[in-house]
Amino acid sequence: MYISEEEEEEAIIEKSSTSSELVEFPLLNEEYRACTIPWRDPSDDPSVPAPTELSWINLLLNTIPSYKERAETDSSVPDAANRAEIFAKRYAEILEDLKKDPASHGVPLDIRLLCRLREQVLREVGFRDIFKKVKEEENLKAISLFENVVRLNDAIEDEGERLENLVRGIFAGNVFDLGSIELAEAFSRDGMSFSSACEKLVARPWIIDDLDTFKMKWRKKKWKKVIIFVDNSGADIILGILPFVRELLRRGSKVVLAANDLPSINDVTYLELIEIISKLRDEEGCLIGVSTSNLLIANSGNDLPVIDLTRVSQEVAYHASDADLVILEGMGRGIETNLYAQFKCDSLKIGMVKHVEVAEFLGSRMYDCVIKYNEATGS
Repeated sequence: MYISEEEEEEAIIEKSSTSSELVEFPLLNEEYRACTIPWRDPSDDPSVPAPTELSWINLLLNTIPSYKERAETDSSVPDAANRAEIFAKRYAEILEDLKKDPASHGVPLDIRLLCRLREQVLREVGFRDIFKKVKEEENLKAISLFENVVRLNDAIEDEGERLENLVRGIFAGNVFDLGSIELAEAFSRDGMSFSSACEKLVARPWIIDDLDTFKMKWRKKKWKKVIIFVDNSGADIILGILPFVRELLRRGSKVVLAANDLPSINDVTYLELIEIISKLRDEEGCLIGVSTSNLLIANSGNDLPVIDLTRVSQEVAYHASDADLVILEGMGRGIETNLYAQFKCDSLKIGMVKHVEVAEFLGSRMYDCVIKYNEATGS
């Protein structure tokens, strides 16, 4: 079932979790809730929004103009400008309702709910993927740079130094996030360079910095199967994650890349990732000399920029049965919803802090880095 031939790709494309029941990720351990930051205390008045709830509601309110602008230019949707205006008005009304009554649109009020309401309104007014064009453009740019990034990594002889360079590449790629107002504005104004992003990473030690521990384990362990819940299109997946995946494959690991079922912001989807891999592989099915016969692209069943691991596709749950390392990449998956999640296997949470609210909670700098490694906590 691992990708090696066109027939297998076509079978994977046809397979979708959208019609299947979502299930709990079987490697979760102990009590789990997909929300890292506590938004309220149990003693808070349930009819009044807590200060943290208000700050996140305002954060989402502030994203509306950039979403509206993206929606207005969606040429696949008739009367896009008018529909974009309707979206902006409806979503703003919902967020204002939540300021008056935090339970007005469902409970618990958390980042998952706010994101889900936004996606629902977009789809209700006719938008499926307002970031499609920019994702396609950034994927093409990143694909053109892939070989050079890989060659530079391969030129590093020391295994630990090479791993650190790969990790820094993941952080640099994760900068390309249009869910952040500041980064979306900078992207529209100036564009972004992967090499400059690598150079401008904040200095170590990072706010959560288990890189040295992970390097030590990397030298000693050979994980047989790794599941990676991936994040954004463009430089993130192509120049950050895939060079790291290639190194895992070269070391003999099987790798499952779990990508979104449906579009959300500029997150890469399952079908988009299959297309990216097909463009990067050569005729022998290799990523610059490394076979992809042990690489699988899976539909995570998710449709948000954050993830609740009690609701994943049966496909991903099946592949988790013999995995010994789970990686959650990106701020939404690795920090905002699953930073403290415990697993029955080793885990790595890796992402960049791109919201002030997250920085305040962690006591970090903006654009600080998080790499949190935990060994298995039980069976």
